Amino acid sequence: MQSGKSIFQPGQNCWVESKARFSTPLIDCGNYYKALHSSIVKAKHSIFIVGWDIDSRIRLLRGDDEANSEANSEAPSVISDLLKWKAEQLPDIKIYLLRWDSSLAFFAQREMWAKEVWEEKTPDNVQTELDGTIPMGGSQHQKIVVIDDELVFSGGMDVSTNRWDTRDHPVVSEERDGPDGEYGPLHDVQMVSSGPVVEDFAKLVRWRWQRVAEESPIDMREDARIDDNAPLPDAWPEDYPPLFENVECALARTIPFMDEVEPAQEVRHMLLDLIGEAESVIYIENQFTTRQEIAEALNKQLKLKPNLSVIIVSSYEPKGKFECEAFWASRIEFKAILEKGIDPERVKLTYSSIEDMQGRRAYKRIHSKVMTIDNKYLVIGSSNLSNRSMTLDTEIDTVLFGNSKENQACIEQVRNDLLAEHTGRDIADMPAIFDNDSPVEALMQGQIAHGYVLTEVRDEVFTEHSGQNMFRALSDPEEPLISVPTFDGAALPARNPRRRSIMILIGLAIIAVLGGLMFWASQSIPWLSSDSINTFLEKSRGTYFALPTVLLVYVVGGILFFPVTVLSLAVAAIFGPIWGPIYGIMGALMSSAIMFGVGKLSGNAGLRKIGGPKVAAVDEKLKRSGIVGVAAIRMLPVAPFSLVNLVAGISSIGIFQFLVGTFLGMFPPMIAKGLVGDSIAQIWQNPSPETISYLVGGIVLWGLMIWGSQKFARFYQARKEAKSDSENEDSSSKSEVEKCAA
Repeated sequence: MQSGKSIFQPGQNCWVESKARFSTPLIDCGNYYKALHSSIVKAKHSIFIVGWDIDSRIRLLRGDDEANSEANSEAPSVISDLLKWKAEQLPDIKIYLLRWDSSLAFFAQREMWAKEVWEEKTPDNVQTELDGTIPMGGSQHQKIVVIDDELVFSGGMDVSTNRWDTRDHPVVSEERDGPDGEYGPLHDVQMVSSGPVVEDFAKLVRWRWQRVAEESPIDMREDARIDDNAPLPDAWPEDYPPLFENVECALARTIPFMDEVEPAQEVRHMLLDLIGEAESVIYIENQFTTRQEIAEALNKQLKLKPNLSVIIVSSYEPKGKFECEAFWASRIEFKAILEKGIDPERVKLTYSSIEDMQGRRAYKRIHSKVMTIDNKYLVIGSSNLSNRSMTLDTEIDTVLFGNSKENQACIEQVRNDLLAEHTGRDIADMPAIFDNDSPVEALMQGQIAHGYVLTEVRDEVFTEHSGQNMFRALSDPEEPLISVPTFDGAALPARNPRRRSIMILIGLAIIAVLGGLMFWASQSIPWLSSDSINTFLEKSRGTYFALPTVLLVYVVGGILFFPVTVLSLAVAAIFGPIWGPIYGIMGALMSSAIMFGVGKLSGNAGLRKIGGPKVAAVDEKLKRSGIVGVAAIRMLPVAPFSLVNLVAGISSIGIFQFLVGTFLGMFPPMIAKGLVGDSIAQIWQNPSPETISYLVGGIVLWGLMIWGSQKFARFYQARKEAKSDSENEDSSSKSEVEKCAA
């Protein structure tokens, strides 16, 4: 630290004070992803990834880096393939992925069924959890990777879509390809560190994991080399030598009130206190500038320190209509507060843009969260200058101190490097600019025409949008959007709805709409009424149309996931105890064959995402048991009739085996259902002891068949598994003998 008393007080403006043995910023996502790939390849003990998003489809290496890696290494580029490879290479390594469970506002932008996708793509030593404990309106916004308890990545970058870019930020790039096509240039900053600070991050990620997971994570390594004199960790990324050495630091969090957790607004107080320390230059680059309290603090310090200059780099416009309408208005207010009563040559809120040699123009989207205070402090973290980052989202920022002349020079170098990129200059030209009496004006003047240039923000051109401020309370809240009252008169923040809750709500909405349409149709279209349908079925009895009618009912019912038991009982009630089961089994076989084909066409991954663990369970039974397994599943209430058909289509079982198993499993209970259905019809028409006894007998027979099938299936499965284990032991013994002989 610098001479004098530290301004940091744990519990107030920081969580802990610590120290980094080595540290270096990673500017722009191409560098971060390359460094992350390198460190994951070298990992030996554990990997923790905590993020706003962790998308399984992301390629960490691209272009020449990917080509060189494929030529010289077995390590894949795609993050899910890489973690699978690492987990299989080292079966004892533990990998933990903690992603925000998201909210309805981002539901369409994220990888669907992320937890199931990760579980499907990776082995058991890769564990995935979704954090749904964040208050309504807030988000899990920390971006942390801890490797082997010796190395930590932290800052503004997620392993997510629409993040990757190189430092030259070309207007057009084939590698900047997201789910919605090519996206524009994007700038971000991450940091990699080693030493004692890693222990603090390791505690943080384990605490976060423990709050949502059933199983505790692996203990921290007792032999982790994180002391003040530790060498460069084995997992340190290649091609990225450390910039800082033995640099003191502080960690500041934002923790909202969630599940009785003590809230923390350390980031908010840290930023305000750091601004109060500035004397020469405050440099900020941030995705959002909406927190008025920050603007007021900057304005106050500018008035207190006549030689102070403030440079802020943000985006030309936020991403998406929702953000635009909310943040344009807030930025106009932020800028007005910031500049009030200040010489315009001392303060600039800017954006970075480029026009290439072909006349194509692009605006660099700023996603980084960086601040330098003179050459005293460097902040790299996850916090935006927004209301939600100060109070409602989970955040973590690292503050590096200029505790030596070497580290002061490093802070200055980071600032100059970033501004050189934004202005199209060479970093060697930057010191002269800041030696100028008016560094802000010098920075804005003389920028090269063919590179990126900084331009002052003029949000007045967006007045038609900025006036629409109705979404600010939803996009940038300070408090949870919904609170739940308690018995003692207090109020607890409601959680963001979990993904499953969102899907249930969507499902209920769809059902309600379909139900309304069906009710309308039954009232408005005469032939869709229940009476008309019953009459239609009754008319088909005893005609050539009876069987086609039943087949049609089963096929349509299968597509709509209608319960097969209800169909069977209805057919038996209409066509009797003999023809009812015969027609029913023929209809069930046709419906099964059609849905089997649909499963073949849909593919494994899509259906697994929809069905989740139930799909996996049914698929496993089908693979292991063949015809007998299909027959057992048909008798047992394992899964819905149509779901079994679809899963069979994506499994390795053949159509002939499947249909034979379906016949064997469904025909006996179909007879029992025939007795039950016919008895119900007879009792309704002519109640008597005889018809009642038929009903009771049919129900008993049905139950006995289900019980018997359970016993047989368990017996068959136990014998098959015992045989498989015996074969594996024999094979293992044989292998050992061969090894010894060799």
